[in-house]
Amino acid sequence: MAKSAKFCLLVYGTLSVLSSHALAIDLQPNDIVAPTPDRTAISISYVNAQNITLYVNNVPTGASPNLESNLGIVRLGHTYTIGSLPAVSYVQVGGGTLSPDGSLSAYPASQGMTDTTIATAIWPYANHTTRTYFGVAAYLSLPTGEYSSTKAFNLGNNRYSQALQLGYQRPITKSVDGAFAFDTVWYGANSQCAAACSSTTNLQFTQKPLYSSQIGPIYRINQTYTVAATYVYVTGGETAFNGIERNNTVVTQRYFVSGVAYTKIGRFMLQYGNDIATMNGFMESRRLALRYTKSF
Repeated sequence: MAKSAKFCLLVYGTLSVLSSHALAIDLQPNDIVAPTPDRTAISISYVNAQNITLYVNNVPTGASPNLESNLGIVRLGHTYTIGSLPAVSYVQVGGGTLSPDGSLSAYPASQGMTDTTIATAIWPYANHTTRTYFGVAAYLSLPTGEYSSTKAFNLGNNRYSQALQLGYQRPITKSVDGAFAFDTVWYGANSQCAAACSSTTNLQFTQKPLYSSQIGPIYRINQTYTVAATYVYVTGGETAFNGIERNNTVVTQRYFVSGVAYTKIGRFMLQYGNDIATMNGFMESRRLALRYTKSF
């Protein structure tokens, strides 16, 4: 494969890694449970992710890239009701570093803000007695992140994106719930894609919708501790430069496991996961997340 073609796929992998949870809008344990109204919550998260091995049509390229991100994320939300239906809205901002290494070490790192996300969710059905919930969420990502058309790797995407997500949760046993969610992400265009599109002049970068589903059990050990496991399947998201498709459809399977502690001073969460299989783009070898949430 030509060097330029490999580079384009490397860049696509970067965009997919960082775009709005790029391969899916991950739900944390009990995110589908309808919240109590008139509460404000603030969450502070640290996320570390490492991406190695570039795949092209299920075949590793033989390159040895190492792309690591370290992000700090703050989310502020408020719960309320629309009519009689539970609802929540939040805004999420973040910042950090994206560090190329290995075969990518010649490229500069990216430091600064990430894109901003605004979200609203509503629960058409919520029954706390039977522990059964159905929710709908809409997301909007704003291009506030650090971006330069002269850099191949950026924390920001320089484009808008919108997503719609459906989530359903119900009990399986007395202590175990099953959760399922499906989401679609639609992307705006980035008309200032130069280095990231392997070009000396700006091209228009576009991407087809990305479809994701996630499913898994949530086990409530006791009043304090909960653990969960989630399997995620992602497909779609083919990209194009100036309307020329790149033949790089995403087909990714991954998992993550979560542990949650509900304490008097707030909720603590530890999460770990990685890719199981990737058809095109980077293989994520590690994603570690720590989150603290306080409501009042």
